[in-house]
Amino acid sequence: MIKKIAIAVVVLLGALLIYAATQPDTFRIQRATSIKAPPERIFAVLNDFMRWESWSPWEKKDPAMKRTFSAVTSGKGAVYAWEGNRDVGQGRMEIAESVPPSKVAIKLDFVKPFETHNIVEFTLEPKGDSTDVTWVMQGPMLYISKLITVFVSMDSMVGKDFEAGLANLKAVTESQPR
Repeated sequence: MIKKIAIAVVVLLGALLIYAATQPDTFRIQRATSIKAPPERIFAVLNDFMRWESWSPWEKKDPAMKRTFSAVTSGKGAVYAWEGNRDVGQGRMEIAESVPPSKVAIKLDFVKPFETHNIVEFTLEPKGDSTDVTWVMQGPMLYISKLITVFVSMDSMVGKDFEAGLANLKAVTESQPR
């Protein structure tokens, strides 16, 4: 009886590992919102790493996080590195592209809890007295990530943080004087 249970466990584990290996090699997470503010105002907040503390959902997950900034904190080449608790890990962001007032693209490198390299893009599109803001993250799907997504969707896991961040960004930029 124990032998049959052990064989069943090994077969199930093998099936799980094989299933994880068949998952896509890349991922893409996207969220969007409409903000009643001009794109220039929103762009200024997204394009300056010193201003991320006011809206980033990860800043609130570890207020004691160690932050390091390059001499230039905004625009192409600006760098922001962090080291924090297990909720935020350790990593580095560098603005790779800055197109006022419509796009900010960022190289996002995680060191902990595991190493991975992603691209993040914010696009801003004016619509009347509002701006449509889209936040996208994409990158390679490591095998460990594939295993995790067998049980929990990466989109729902990270997507809720994007939604919180966009809500924070909306509150911050809509409350600024015109």
